[in-house]
Amino acid sequence: MTARLRLVTLNLWGTEPPLELRLDLATRQLAALDPDVIALQEVKPHGDATTAHMLAAPRAMHVVYAPAIRWAAGGFGAASPAGEEGLAILSRWPVLERRALRLPYPRPTEARILLSARLATPSGPIWVHTTHLHYRLDDGVAREAQVMAIDDAIRACGRGNDDAPQLLCGDLNATPDADELRFLRGLHTLGGRRTHFQDAWLRCHDEPRRGDGPERGITWASDNQHTRPLRSLDLDRRIDYVLATTRKKDGRGTVHGCRVVLTERSGEGADAICASDHYGVCADVQIAPG
Repeated sequence: MTARLRLVTLNLWGTEPPLELRLDLATRQLAALDPDVIALQEVKPHGDATTAHMLAAPRAMHVVYAPAIRWAAGGFGAASPAGEEGLAILSRWPVLERRALRLPYPRPTEARILLSARLATPSGPIWVHTTHLHYRLDDGVAREAQVMAIDDAIRACGRGNDDAPQLLCGDLNATPDADELRFLRGLHTLGGRRTHFQDAWLRCHDEPRRGDGPERGITWASDNQHTRPLRSLDLDRRIDYVLATTRKKDGRGTVHGCRVVLTERSGEGADAICASDHYGVCADVQIAPG
């Protein structure tokens, strides 16, 4: 029986160049981490598949993909081609069920979903969810509505004492002190109610903590060359998360480790390339009693 589930979440940054080099970097680092589940945001079609399928292929992982938004030619400027972008969950175990929920505040060029997969782990079925919330610094109200919809969806999957723990992860585009994250962590009221998820990073680390980006949990970092075109969004923030529902008395849902990953670079100095403009987060969560 598998006692722990290892999950990695990463905003894959679409098909931004140099795509092949970035995917090679991600593939090599993921092989070393050997996760059971990989949650991806900003997944796009590439050739006959998607970037998620390209990462899944070397390890023969099962893939759940859903587009969050599709656009016609010209949707992002006169010369822009038609396209789509979505979320994916990669699993070493078979997928029993999949769901995709449209989240509030859709825009013509920005729509969000919650992608959910019920996985057949050796310890029994487990729900894993991934999402990508609105990104603007003044989008707090939109993100508040989005996390309330996400909480409703996860409760509908079963949060009773006898239910298995659930995992929620992704690029939430908000720091831990934002109201939308405080709501998820059980520290703030939204819509007249509260909920509770464990922030895997905070279960394993004190915050704030001095040091470089990975030591502080930073995933949107000034030392990543890819972030420079979007400096206006504020750099050196922790905005990518693994969250787990409340621990069970039998130990299920306990977070045993959490770290920032996928920080390796190809090249040096101004030519250094990371797998994405975000760093990833890896967490180990207990899914069997003990």
